[in-house]
Amino acid sequence: MAKHDPYAALKIKEFNIFLFVRFLLVFGWSMQFIVIEWQVYSITKDPLSLGIIGLMEIIPAFSMALFAGHIVDQNEKRNLLALCTAAFSLISLGLFLLTSESIVGSWSTHKILYSIYALVFFGGFLRSFFGPTIFSLVALLVPKKIYHNAATWSSSTWKTASVTGALFGGFSISWIGVDMTLCLVFVLVVLSLIVLFQIKKKPILNKKIGEPMRESLKAGVKFVFQSKAILGVLTLDMIAVLFGGTVAILSVFAQDVLKVGPEGFGILNASISLGSIVTMLLTTYIPINKSTGKKMLISVFLFGLSIIAFGLSSIFWVSILALFMSGAADGISMVIRQTILQLKTPDDMRGRVSSVNSMFVGSSNELGAFESGLAAKLIGPVAAVVFGGTMTLITVVAIGALNPTLRELDLTKDIEENDKEE
Repeated sequence: MAKHDPYAALKIKEFNIFLFVRFLLVFGWSMQFIVIEWQVYSITKDPLSLGIIGLMEIIPAFSMALFAGHIVDQNEKRNLLALCTAAFSLISLGLFLLTSESIVGSWSTHKILYSIYALVFFGGFLRSFFGPTIFSLVALLVPKKIYHNAATWSSSTWKTASVTGALFGGFSISWIGVDMTLCLVFVLVVLSLIVLFQIKKKPILNKKIGEPMRESLKAGVKFVFQSKAILGVLTLDMIAVLFGGTVAILSVFAQDVLKVGPEGFGILNASISLGSIVTMLLTTYIPINKSTGKKMLISVFLFGLSIIAFGLSSIFWVSILALFMSGAADGISMVIRQTILQLKTPDDMRGRVSSVNSMFVGSSNELGAFESGLAAKLIGPVAAVVFGGTMTLITVVAIGALNPTLRELDLTKDIEENDKEE
């Protein structure tokens, strides 16, 4: 087997451009998420309102996911990503206007709140297209033998943008205000759109152009459910994120439990992604291929323990450390999931498989946000987080016992076979 090159994907110019575009988009999206959650809780003081933000995004993201995958597989990926980015810029512009002094001074709180929910809803619709398009485009930028390396760098870029965006978003609330922070997001998204056109249009690898949607969607779903490795990984991540997610109510902890203000809020959010970044960068040098399934089960178990530790903590630095560890554990499972999907998904159905992935994992983030907000309202934020972490532990034990395919999963042969390809 050829010597492992941790920088293989970074030697491809268009892939580097793609990473820069993705960084700008995720950096802006992370800032926007932080600011909107802060603003909504500031005007409502109701943790359930944070859960509703997640609900407003999950409804269109989940319901449109399979349709989006079909569209992605039938169309050119670069232009489709450009169209999604342009639409995202309109959302950012709308949120900036909703938080401007003129609107805040003349509109009622409910009118502003419902308008924010409406834009979040539109964002959920767009997100159903973003994931499959980006996943499919990566495979068109690098040769198959370095898919696993490209997946790691792409995920690391996403997490790096998340941590810096979350951190900067929290500080920028106090530095330049909510409205100007959202204006900056709009500028970043427009810049990413301009840079994106430095990537050339790519061929459509789907040989069944014009295939009836029903048959297309059926084929995509059938493939996922017949692949025990993919199905097992998606199920584990979905349930863990559903119950173990704390991001949606971090603003409650920042304002009411830890009392650390917007700067502390940004640090708490950033610590999760920072943990993931460290893990992901390490996996570029030390690939997670042997005993992959066991490593994933262990990482998700550690994730659950970290969430419980965060919920029980009343000390700021302990909370930061707990969230950092949760991010580090989550980073391992993310690298494993993305590598499996890239290696085992046929080129002609990447959009549809990625859409099913978004239904399992992506939508569970928003559904988890609603669950966290509702639980925080009913039993309090601390109990809600501890409950979620406990459910994650139970889930890992159950899936590990009931799914031997996932437990014995090993990617060594898959990666070696791709390394041999010319």
